[in-house]
Amino acid sequence: MTKQEWLEQIYQRGKERPVRFTTLSDMPVQPLYTPEDVNGYDAIGYPGQFPYTRGVYESMYRGRLWTMRQFAGFGLAEETNARFRFLLSQGQDGLSTAFDMPTLMGYDADHERAMGEVGREGVSVSSIHDMARLFDQIPIAKVSTSMTVNCSASVLLAAYLVVAERQGVPWEQVNGTIQNDMLKEYIAQKEWICPPGPALRVVTDMVEFCAKKARRFHPISISGYHIREAGSTAVQELAFTIADGLCYVQAAVERGLDVDDFAPQLSFFWDLHSDFLEEIAKLRAGRRMWARLMRDRFGAKNPKSLMLRTHAQTAGVSLTAQQPMNNVVRVALQALAGVLGGVQSLHTNSMDETLALPTENAVMVALRTQQIIAEETGVTNTIDPLGGSYAIEALTDQMEAEAMEYIRKIDEMGGMLKAIDRGYPQREIAEAAFNYQRQLEQGIKTVVGVNKYSIPEEIPIETLKINRELEERQVQRVRKMKRERNSVAVREALKRVAEACRSGENLMEPICEAVRREATVGEISDIYRAEFGVYTDPGWI
Repeated sequence: MTKQEWLEQIYQRGKERPVRFTTLSDMPVQPLYTPEDVNGYDAIGYPGQFPYTRGVYESMYRGRLWTMRQFAGFGLAEETNARFRFLLSQGQDGLSTAFDMPTLMGYDADHERAMGEVGREGVSVSSIHDMARLFDQIPIAKVSTSMTVNCSASVLLAAYLVVAERQGVPWEQVNGTIQNDMLKEYIAQKEWICPPGPALRVVTDMVEFCAKKARRFHPISISGYHIREAGSTAVQELAFTIADGLCYVQAAVERGLDVDDFAPQLSFFWDLHSDFLEEIAKLRAGRRMWARLMRDRFGAKNPKSLMLRTHAQTAGVSLTAQQPMNNVVRVALQALAGVLGGVQSLHTNSMDETLALPTENAVMVALRTQQIIAEETGVTNTIDPLGGSYAIEALTDQMEAEAMEYIRKIDEMGGMLKAIDRGYPQREIAEAAFNYQRQLEQGIKTVVGVNKYSIPEEIPIETLKINRELEERQVQRVRKMKRERNSVAVREALKRVAEACRSGENLMEPICEAVRREATVGEISDIYRAEFGVYTDPGWI
């Protein structure tokens, strides 16, 4: 009996619930998948072998578990340092740093635009002194650190490397990742200083610098997370993120770098949303797409250049303020999808993050979620346990095909920079977000506790409150440093950064020297504003 015969003769006897059978991203889901739905199994391969559908490493979690990397940052550097050390004491093996909005936008704590935001949704870092406090008693030589920052990423990376210097750690031994994905800022997250062209130049400087001076550090974490959080579908997240990656690789190649000299240091960052099978298929499709594109488009020969290594985070946008305890279940399932999809690093959101920065208790539950998956479920005992599932393989093929169609359209526009200038990915995401919201309002899609199974009264939960006095302490600390430092040395260092902006010289060495001389995040960012201009979203003109 064929599948079609089964559908017509057997399946039609039954009844279907009156719901729309689609993925969260509105991709139709068939009632049954069979070998007829899979484009053969040649594209699946083996773990650690091209095209890496089943995982980038041959032994995957049988050899080493993923890095458990909880996102943390609030208040002053000392408060976040205490949270870091608590997480490490509880079995976390990597750090992930959240910066406050002034730091992310390249403003010091004493700037008028920082007022009311210092330390509110991340840690305040204005100078090398803050970075040193942040990593006090934390051995940079032994701990991998991720930093989620973009338009001011060059300054934060320089500060981290100078702190490593002061700990006696050579740059070649520094292991970690900085997000530094400016293209997705113009598409989704909207945190920028200068226009896309100069921003891409700064990113390329960092890629070149790390390829030569800090080869264990990942200078970009090409991020689909914020694209998805802005409302994209899973296919759009996959397509636009891969397209961003291609743009970065092209820029580095045009700089004169050999693709195999820097591509192994590139990493990715995905969102893990609530549709279990869709998320697993997305991760598998992404690895396969990247491997083929790097080989066929750029001629990469080093197997490590073909490997899409990734961090992932459970979907912040899926968390609900209503019935927040439900978020524990959501996060557990999303995290399990990430593990079954083969991530190398994972952050699990805390149940209270839709209300405030997480409390220590909520963070511990989130970390324990990963540890229970790793130690109790048995899913790490075999590699790619869902590989070969007709449904998973069919969804993987479908997502790859649809994402490649997006990439074809972007290529026809002249690449991602041109597509951003035309507003193409921005419009696609906005339309997807609108469609999803409309489906929620019409009850086509369900969010438990929000548009279905709601309750009349909510029991409040404990939330973290940031003491407003911390802002004044940080402001006074920054002002005191600026009064007492060698202002002549700072001016000379900033002048050197400005000259490098104009000459095309790689910016990282001048920035490192400026940081050593106590130039601040805001001052170096102001050089970017002066030399490269300030970007305005064309949608707001």
